[in-house]
Amino acid sequence: MGFRPSHIPLRLITGAFILNSGLGKTGLDEGTAGYLQSVAATAFPQAAQLEAGQFGKLLASSEIIVGSALLAPFIPSRLAGLGLLAFSAGMMTMYFRTPELTEKDGIRPTQDGIAVAKDSWMVAIALALVLDRKKK
Repeated sequence: MGFRPSHIPLRLITGAFILNSGLGKTGLDEGTAGYLQSVAATAFPQAAQLEAGQFGKLLASSEIIVGSALLAPFIPSRLAGLGLLAFSAGMMTMYFRTPELTEKDGIRPTQDGIAVAKDSWMVAIALALVLDRKKK
């Protein structure tokens, strides 16, 4: 079996959330795409090498792919979890590398960082999907 029944709520809710976010980004205007790109470039300087529109499409596509993989029952949970882990680790890397998002201790979120810090739940869900093994 590709997943256990206990994985259904993890995959369904997380997948729907991420897919919806990605679909909402498919029509980003240049200004919004540029803003998101500048935030991402703080943590990942390579993002600045793209045009804002390209970055927006890449971000939307990434979210659509990860969300769809989580929702697709034929994708094994471990594989879907690995995709989610890569995506969420990127979000957390951006959180920790952007000084405006954390307090001086570098861990606790500022008011601006709360929205990104909340993505830590995706890391936990990804780890649950990757590490959960059926006992023999």
